[in-house]
Amino acid sequence: MPLSRNRRRNYMSSDFGTFYTKLNLQPGVSTVIENFYICPTNKKKIILVSSSQNVREQSLFISTDEGATFQKQPINFFVETLIFHPKQEDKVLAFTTEEQLYVSADLGIKWTLLQDHVSKDHIFWSVDGVDQDPNLIHMEIQDTNGDFRYVVCPCHNCSDEQLRAPFLGYIDHNSLTVQDDYVFLQTSSANQTKYYVSYRRNEFVPMKLPKYALPKDLQIISTDESQVFVAVQEWYQTDTYNLYQSDAQGVSYSIVLENVRSTKQPEENVLIDILEVRGVKGVFLANQKIDGRVTTLITFNKGRDWDLLIPPAVDMNGKPTHCKPPDCHLHLHLRWPDNPYVSGMVHTKDTAPGLIMGAGNLGSQLVEYKEEMYVTSDCGKTWRQVFEEEHHILYLDHGGVIVAIKDSSIPLKILKFSVDEGQTWSTHNFTSTSVFVDGLLSEPGDETLVMTVFGHISYRSDWELVKVDFRPSFPRECTDEDYESWDLTNLQGDHCIMGQQRSFRKRRSSSWCIKGRTFMSALTSEVCECRPSDFLCDYGFERSALLKSESSTCFADFWFHPETPPEDCVLGHEYRSSTGYRKVISNVCEGGVDLQQNVSRHPCPATAPKRLQISIKGDSLAVKPGENVAFVVKQDQGDIVNTKYQVDHGDGFKALYVNLTLANEPIQHRYENPGVYRVSVAAENAAGREEAVVFVQVHSPLQALHLEVVPIIGRNEEVNLTAATLPRNPNFTLFSWWIGNSLQPRLSLESFLVTSFSEIGEVRVTVQASRGNSMLQDSKVIQVLDHFQVLRLRFSEYLDLYNPNIPAWREDIGLVVTQRIAKETNIPEESLVTVVRPGLPTTANLYVLQSLNHPKRKRTVSSNKRIAVIKQSLEAQNISFFLREGHWILVTLDSSDSDSQTLGGGGGYWVIVALFVISLVVVGAIILYKFKRKLPGRNVYAQMQNEKEQEMTSPVNRREDTQNIIQGEEFIDDDLDCQTLGNARVAPSGRGGNLTSYRVPLLLMAVSVQSQAISQAWF
Repeated sequence: MPLSRNRRRNYMSSDFGTFYTKLNLQPGVSTVIENFYICPTNKKKIILVSSSQNVREQSLFISTDEGATFQKQPINFFVETLIFHPKQEDKVLAFTTEEQLYVSADLGIKWTLLQDHVSKDHIFWSVDGVDQDPNLIHMEIQDTNGDFRYVVCPCHNCSDEQLRAPFLGYIDHNSLTVQDDYVFLQTSSANQTKYYVSYRRNEFVPMKLPKYALPKDLQIISTDESQVFVAVQEWYQTDTYNLYQSDAQGVSYSIVLENVRSTKQPEENVLIDILEVRGVKGVFLANQKIDGRVTTLITFNKGRDWDLLIPPAVDMNGKPTHCKPPDCHLHLHLRWPDNPYVSGMVHTKDTAPGLIMGAGNLGSQLVEYKEEMYVTSDCGKTWRQVFEEEHHILYLDHGGVIVAIKDSSIPLKILKFSVDEGQTWSTHNFTSTSVFVDGLLSEPGDETLVMTVFGHISYRSDWELVKVDFRPSFPRECTDEDYESWDLTNLQGDHCIMGQQRSFRKRRSSSWCIKGRTFMSALTSEVCECRPSDFLCDYGFERSALLKSESSTCFADFWFHPETPPEDCVLGHEYRSSTGYRKVISNVCEGGVDLQQNVSRHPCPATAPKRLQISIKGDSLAVKPGENVAFVVKQDQGDIVNTKYQVDHGDGFKALYVNLTLANEPIQHRYENPGVYRVSVAAENAAGREEAVVFVQVHSPLQALHLEVVPIIGRNEEVNLTAATLPRNPNFTLFSWWIGNSLQPRLSLESFLVTSFSEIGEVRVTVQASRGNSMLQDSKVIQVLDHFQVLRLRFSEYLDLYNPNIPAWREDIGLVVTQRIAKETNIPEESLVTVVRPGLPTTANLYVLQSLNHPKRKRTVSSNKRIAVIKQSLEAQNISFFLREGHWILVTLDSSDSDSQTLGGGGGYWVIVALFVISLVVVGAIILYKFKRKLPGRNVYAQMQNEKEQEMTSPVNRREDTQNIIQGEEFIDDDLDCQTLGNARVAPSGRGGNLTSYRVPLLLMAVSVQSQAISQAWF
């Protein structure tokens, strides 16, 4: 029966969905209901949170008569969530989108701002019977420094005078949890996380996990019955957690199950495959993952013993399953759904003890895509298959009716139900038109026989709500004759579970009656004598068997010494020496075996301070001059009450403290001058002394970084890469060098790096300088060539007066010199590079690159001609540029470098090759001279060459001479091809037609590795 088809309208029903009335909250105004809240102690009180079309306005609609009437209450903040008081129905907390917390004592009529910067989902009302003040609020807040604290205050006054911090010190963000008798939080420093617990609002103490658990994460599973279950992901685990059980105070933890499967969810949420079976205390289901195989285990005594589930002998059709232990068991999916209006893959309920329905499969392990449905009515001892596919489950009337709707992506109009705990099933057409089912609803908290199916006919349609009422099928209320009893047993058939025999009652399968709201399932219980199975291993002890049900003997871990006083043992207190066993919490057995009878108590001796630590808050050991530094002192072992602490800040200031680690307050200090300071803390009492040290670097942050490199370098020649920083402090600067595309940097504390390059081409060099909390980067490109020539240049002395010795100035001077030389000589600018060297006097190197337009054998000739032209221009003082104040700067050759340097790629091997080629040239010259001096064409060539030489040396001005040489360069190169042997040119000399001699310029050079160090002079 469709009841609502317009999502923009709001309807309400107070008769289990038989009739719906339209909520006309604001006549003539479109109202959007963002959320609604029902008071848990009085369901007649309802608050609707709405926004009008004006996004700047928000209102509450408040009802005290179960929605018959509403009162509009405008508010000046935007509600993200409301939290009703668990006992006082008119008190409400409002958490806003601005992370503010408001309180109302009159059901939302008037609001008072309590606190700013409150952490969402970490706000808690007082716990009845634990907190002395029923109006107390626990919350996690952020202070003005950005740190988080745990604070409490009464809801009627949260001023600074009333605000109290039960935990002295900072806590991790989103770590506060208040649950039953316990308060949990965590702190992190220096990559170490500590977990703290407060039992019944006493002082916080560290949670004691096994010494080498080294947890990466900790999740609270349960705090029922004065005991804590936690799941801990230890240092070696990635997709599993270990399950631990605590003592009554939640302090000491013992392992009860290893390798419980976990799944990472969005927003860093973690789902752990463990389920507490509701209705019967002490029963848990868990999925264990070992070597990639997932199996389902069950415990009946809060984790003391675990067993695999027994598979059914036949399937839903009565055929044999052929699944027999130990090779085959039943395994269940323990996932929670994303949709809050459908059941999980395993469904239990407090008012239906022993009734469990879940999706899974038979086999040696859990299979993800298999979701057959199984049911048990005796709390997991025996199972039956009921469906071949997953169904959504809803329990009505204390499990007297089980409703199942297939989890399907296609529209449905049939549901299934059972009135005998899943032994038989009937079908019911709940609608004449198939709908896509979105969820199942029943009256919260009421054990009725009325439910609502809601969904949509198509993906574009509005919701359809269908009421299903099973009351007509049950004509009467149940009487005592309609019930029978069943005894709780584990898989081995043992009736004594958690120290008692428990009996429950359930409706007979032949009785069609309503259990009603007053039905009580528990029937009788009888206390048993204590047995070894009623005790588990104490802190520091473990059982050796893989399945803990196979062994009852506890062995001390290698790191635990039972007779040694615990680390937190304080003088004046007592400690208990363990026998290795402790009774399972909530186990009520009496008499019989007592594995704790030899426990003895000893006074805590005076102990010397141990594991003393001093660190800087924020974990950074580098600070700026004048910056406040907060030192944190911690002591993990030894007496702290009777210990004195002397702190030496390393700059002459010393102070003496008592209760320093107990107060957990940081020590504030400030260093005005840069340097390295040795900060020490000495803890001393009557039993001994301990010292801890930390070195603090006080430096100004890096302001600038410049990478100085030679832009051109020969292959296999060493080059000096230099990084200049401002301010200069190289001893405390770390340099990371990246060469080319390598991802692995070279690290150094020196500001330079000497390296070489074996491949020709362009290579990018990048350097990062790190000092304290600052980091800068610079990058340059170096050309690696086989051959090039270098001329050393000098400038007029006047240039030194205006040399600021900074990289930008040197680059500009080098660029203008390159442009002047290129213009004067007609040499392409891309073939010239001028690099001004740091320091005074101002000098530079001119790099002349080989022309890539000529064949290899012509490039040497072309370079030599260019060198000659450049030298001629420099010697003629034709290269100059204007500086300032009418001064022209003349560029000339450095007197110490009259000849050009030919650099690049050689190496020892190429020197030998060059010598060999030169020898061949000399021998060839002699042979030509003696035997081929009269060959035809030689005189002609010599004459042509002689005429060219005369032309080139004709008396003309220097500028014209330079231009003629360049214009004729290509012609000369072609004429001389026949005289080129290897890398040596044989040039004929003489007059007329007689070839009288040869000039053989030997290319033998002194091979040396030049490290061109660059001065750090910069600013």
